[in-house]
Amino acid sequence: MDELRVTIASNIIDLRTKAGMTQLELAEKLNYSDKSVSKWERAEATPDVFVLKNIGEIFGVTVDYLLTSHDGWTPPPAKRSLPKYLTDTITSIVIVGIWTIALLLFIIFWLMGDMLWIVFIYAIPISLITLLVLSSIWEGGRYVYYMVIAVVFSIIATIYFTFYKHNWWQLFLLMIPTVIVVYLTSRLKRPKT
Repeated sequence: MDELRVTIASNIIDLRTKAGMTQLELAEKLNYSDKSVSKWERAEATPDVFVLKNIGEIFGVTVDYLLTSHDGWTPPPAKRSLPKYLTDTITSIVIVGIWTIALLLFIIFWLMGDMLWIVFIYAIPISLITLLVLSSIWEGGRYVYYMVIAVVFSIIATIYFTFYKHNWWQLFLLMIPTVIVVYLTSRLKRPKT
């Protein structure tokens, strides 16, 4: 099965590049994402028979041609990703580091005669932004929409608590358009393949 996947990948690459077509252009003709085409060309996945038929029609070849080897191409090595326990450990170390810095600043201000508890409030959006970035890198942004809402809320709360004497509760009204925008953005996902 792996040999067949490599053969199909090789043929798709060959036909697409000879036609001067990008992965995105081929993906649009097939109503798939360019990520799917990329996976097919790296031999990480195989298009189903209907897609193979469509690819054959686009390039003027038969499905049999796509299933038959025409060169000696081999796929590039798969991307190595860090194990889950390692990414969780690194994320934990970074977050603990942020809160350690916040504690250090609190102690320094306390020793100088001023108890600035607000440094802990500032650590919240910084932690959430860090989590957002790291989860986007390591988990493909699985929870990105929820994280964006949490980041915006924490930034609004930080501003509110920074100027709490003014009681600017109206700032929290910004959460309504934020949630709407995040919801609408989440509906822009590419079709699953």
